[in-house]
Amino acid sequence: MAINWFPGHMAKTRRELKENIKLVDAVIEIRDARIVKSSRNPEIDDICGDKPRVILLNKSDLSEESVTNQWIKSLSKNNVAAITVNSVSGGGLNLIKPTLDKILKEKHDRLKAKGLSNITTRVMVVGIPNVGKSSFINKLAKNNIAKTGDRPGVTKSRQWIKTKIGIELMDTPGILWPKFEDEDVALNLAFTGAIKDEVMDIEELALKLIEKLSIDYKNRLQERYKLEHIGDSPLETMDNIAKKRGTILSGGIIDYNRVSVMILDEFRGGKLGKISLERP
Repeated sequence: MAINWFPGHMAKTRRELKENIKLVDAVIEIRDARIVKSSRNPEIDDICGDKPRVILLNKSDLSEESVTNQWIKSLSKNNVAAITVNSVSGGGLNLIKPTLDKILKEKHDRLKAKGLSNITTRVMVVGIPNVGKSSFINKLAKNNIAKTGDRPGVTKSRQWIKTKIGIELMDTPGILWPKFEDEDVALNLAFTGAIKDEVMDIEELALKLIEKLSIDYKNRLQERYKLEHIGDSPLETMDNIAKKRGTILSGGIIDYNRVSVMILDEFRGGKLGKISLERP
């Protein structure tokens, strides 16, 4: 399944991030807790350099807690700290400031030694599209300055947002990379909505998701769609789901587009339960 989506503004964003990194004390990188590896931009390390970084595993309410904890342990090292958050409910946001203070302790100590007591931490917020970046910023700033949407690519330019906890946030557009060399990464991004559905073959994508879930989360599929068994093929399973849900056209023909959209929407909305598509 060939997936390649790279809007023109994203190339510009990549250049701007490299230029603006010197304006901040640290970087907050937001990833999707369900696809921690796939939702990491491979250029982030190059862009951030040795800047202290906090990795937020967002949408942690949709991932398996035990797997997410493994990711936190795996990612936390040196000047990088990983924590879980839920940018919709605000869960975990109270850990942002103490975590930043901890990884910036040496710098803050130097500033305090010079007589500065009221320190504002300037942070660049980065993340691929639709990972919950704008929702996180709005929750932390307790307003709706950053635009939000359930479609990727809503944020289009840099903006500064002040908070009441001594943190100033630089919002940036979500960035993806022009080539998906690993099909699993591309599929995981598509499953979770990081790539616009408009550029996808929805039916093929839903079949791929069924195939993946049939391996690790077979019981979830059976429970959600009241299936007696998982089919010998993803198509057979989809057919059975369609019959159970009544997505049938006149003449008994299955409405594959409708059932595909339903399966993807229910997965993205957490209706299949807590699912982690990647493990460290």
